[in-house]
Amino acid sequence: HRPPAPGTSRRPAHPDRSAVRVYLPATSNTLRVLLEVGEVGPAPLTAFAVTPELREWYLDDDLEALEYAAFEQAARAALRLLDADGTAARRRVVIAADVPDRSVAVRDDLDRGVVHLAAPVRMADVAAVHADDAEATATVAAAAAAIVAADLGDADSQDAVDDAAGYELAWYATQEIPALLAGF
Repeated sequence: HRPPAPGTSRRPAHPDRSAVRVYLPATSNTLRVLLEVGEVGPAPLTAFAVTPELREWYLDDDLEALEYAAFEQAARAALRLLDADGTAARRRVVIAADVPDRSVAVRDDLDRGVVHLAAPVRMADVAAVHADDAEATATVAAAAAAIVAADLGDADSQDAVDDAAGYELAWYATQEIPALLAGF
């Protein structure tokens, strides 16, 4: 399950209106809610996307490279969710979704690439799910335990977070979510 580049997993879910590709940090528990309820919410939700600040920071006009940067930010944010939820599987999850642009508020004042979503993310909006493979579990667990200290500048903790970033997240189509959850 290796992905095409994060921005190329499928056509926009909203062909009749403008859509924005967002990367929503998540956990195994978030995926269970998405599967059972048909959406992730309530709004507002924090996600990542190609924003003006992200474009300026990376000085790159290649949309795929910029989307990958937003995707990586979401993967790091997934570590924060794991740190806060001891019941979730110790694997990072990122939900790639195409949402109506009217529901996206750029929040570059919080961090590069941050957006707030004014509506829940519906299953119909989801383009793909990305998740760590089982072999990353121990490394991701250590990174989740270290993420707050890393955010505060601790070099050893940052090393643990960087170790997790060395694992590529695998790509899953929406119909594969039940099997993915069964593997957690």
